[in-house]
Amino acid sequence: MNFPYQVIIFHLIGGLGIFVFGIKFMGEGLKNMAGDRLRTILDRYTSTPLRGIISGMVVTILIQSSSGTAVLTVGLVSAGVLSLKKAIAIIMGANIGTTVTAFIIGFQLSEYALPIMALGSLLLFFFKNKMITHAGQTIFGFGSLFLGLEIMGAGLEPLRLVDEFRELMLGISSSPFLGFIAGALFTSVVQSSSASVGVLQELHAQGLITLKASLPILLGDNLGTTITALLASIGASLAAKRTAWAHVLFNAAGAFLFLLLLQPFSLLVTVMKETFSLNPHMSLAFAHGSFNILSTLIQLPLIAVLVKIVSLLVRDNREGTEYRTSHLDPVFIEQSAAIALGQAKEEVLRMGYLSAKGLLEAQDYLFSREKIHADAVRGMEEAINQFDRDIEKYLVRLSSTSLSHTESAKNSMMMNTARDIERVGDHIENLVELVDYLVSHKVTLSDSAMTDLKEIFSLTIFSLEQSIQALDHHDCDQARRVIKNEETIDRMERTLRKKHILRINEGLCSAPAGIIFIDILTNLERIGDHAVNMAEATLNIRK
Repeated sequence: MNFPYQVIIFHLIGGLGIFVFGIKFMGEGLKNMAGDRLRTILDRYTSTPLRGIISGMVVTILIQSSSGTAVLTVGLVSAGVLSLKKAIAIIMGANIGTTVTAFIIGFQLSEYALPIMALGSLLLFFFKNKMITHAGQTIFGFGSLFLGLEIMGAGLEPLRLVDEFRELMLGISSSPFLGFIAGALFTSVVQSSSASVGVLQELHAQGLITLKASLPILLGDNLGTTITALLASIGASLAAKRTAWAHVLFNAAGAFLFLLLLQPFSLLVTVMKETFSLNPHMSLAFAHGSFNILSTLIQLPLIAVLVKIVSLLVRDNREGTEYRTSHLDPVFIEQSAAIALGQAKEEVLRMGYLSAKGLLEAQDYLFSREKIHADAVRGMEEAINQFDRDIEKYLVRLSSTSLSHTESAKNSMMMNTARDIERVGDHIENLVELVDYLVSHKVTLSDSAMTDLKEIFSLTIFSLEQSIQALDHHDCDQARRVIKNEETIDRMERTLRKKHILRINEGLCSAPAGIIFIDILTNLERIGDHAVNMAEATLNIRK
């Protein structure tokens, strides 16, 4: 008889596709319901290793992906929000959190998959409230997960009659290392340990692989899942690369340790299976959970050692300061709009502080006439322009995703703020060019004019710095002071113009010096205007 290979293959790939879709769709729904809380959890609740582990668990349960949590952690370390030590604790918790999917599968709700999906569809398509639609998305994904499992099971069942497949399973059973490699490779390909563990649970449930032979594959799955974080660290900061390698070393150490202790680990799982009368799906769920919990408990006291090893493994070979974006990882656009906006804000702030530093350099150039300050400003202006291009490109891409009203408003505000800072950079460059003219044409300003310029420079620098700090710390009082300062700058600009006209009339300053003086005032006044725009963004009253 012709064996139905086509039916098997179609059921396997189709079922796996629906299963992976279910995990992702459910994770997206949970993530949308969590909103800004994802970043808050990872950012704030990591003061101790235990809290870091709990945070990693919670976020992984919310997004249904340990790889996703690892990628988010890599980004936050790259942004300087998290230390490497805290990141390792989060990754430990993520490994425990990812076992929740296996336990969900263990409840064997396949026969209820279709009504669950029907309920999800009802909430998803017949309600306008976003929280209800996100809940519908979560429920629909939950049902899809079980539907995918049922289809895979139907495809796997005939494989028990295939001699070649039985021989392959026997080979894996007799060689734990081969099973370990197979698990690592499969997880690396599908980019989801939850999916690979789900397939393994179904293979064991169909009697195609024994419990003991499943365990090395399970251990390999935990190593294979680290490939996602490694890929996310490519081109990222030194801290991000160290975080990704910490993920690899932690998972590898735990997997190889339990591979060496496979016999007692198998005995532990068998005892749990018999004690709690576990079904095949739940047996592997308990195995997955106990491995990750025990591995974390064993390695938790060694976090500091792991940090040192990773620091030696990934050395810092960079020299000098890098004026380039390092937080705008496209992964965050897919993972979490809230975190992507947070990362964009980090770059806008870096850009802002760079502009304030540039304005200080321009002032120093005016009063010292040393060319090193002019060169510094030109380098910073080039960097500011690149920041602006990168941020705009990132935010435009983010705006094409499904953002909430609040997220969309933040996106627009961030783009406008970046543009304000870019214009500040242009005015700073104008100031340098004006001083260049003074130097090249040997034009001098009177002591009185220089004193006036020093006064308005100081106030403008103070106002610009305050506007950036207000945005950084969400300080509305500081933002209001910036707006008040701008009124002072405007009055001062008008007063100094009149004073300088008098100086020209009295012959204390030449006409060319007068033009340069007025142009310097104009550029400083416009920088003050852009500082006000940033302050208004903080107050959320941008027109």
